Amino acid sequence: MPFTLRAAGPADARELTRVQVLCWKQTYSAMLPAGFFTPKHEASRLAQWRRVLADPACQVAFAEGSDGGLLGFAMAAKPFGEAAAGLPVGRQLYSLYVLAEHHGTGAGRALLDAVLGTEPAVLWVAQGNARAIAFYRRNGFAPDGTTMTDPAIPGITEVRMLRAGRPPHPGSIS
Repeated sequence: MPFTLRAAGPADARELTRVQVLCWKQTYSAMLPAGFFTPKHEASRLAQWRRVLADPACQVAFAEGSDGGLLGFAMAAKPFGEAAAGLPVGRQLYSLYVLAEHHGTGAGRALLDAVLGTEPAVLWVAQGNARAIAFYRRNGFAPDGTTMTDPAIPGITEVRMLRAGRPPHPGSIS
């Protein structure tokens, strides 16, 4: 299925929320406690996306199918907080999700390139998400041995991965 990339804007918050919650259900349901996905969780995601999309420091890209429907998105910004202190990177990938039926289409790689380009970067990925870890390794990231848990996401340990930079992929969008 062909797709196009575009920058996301404030009007996209609800669709981002819908796709993020669906991707989380597809990816993390077996890792999260029963009852994790509540209306309160969805409302929290919507409020978060409204804040992110209003912040010019955050870069959010959409991958849309030929029918105009959202099939994935990515978000990056400058790293912040204690977990990023002292890292030799200028960007952090905070989100990259593609609906399961669009895995393997190149949308993930295009989204990654759209928000990070080739510069050094950091990301956190669920330790149990072997598919995502393999994807990030193919794109120049490597675990640095740092892990963390977020009390708001019980049952998931995250692994930090770093990329020193890489040459552009032929046909990538920068």
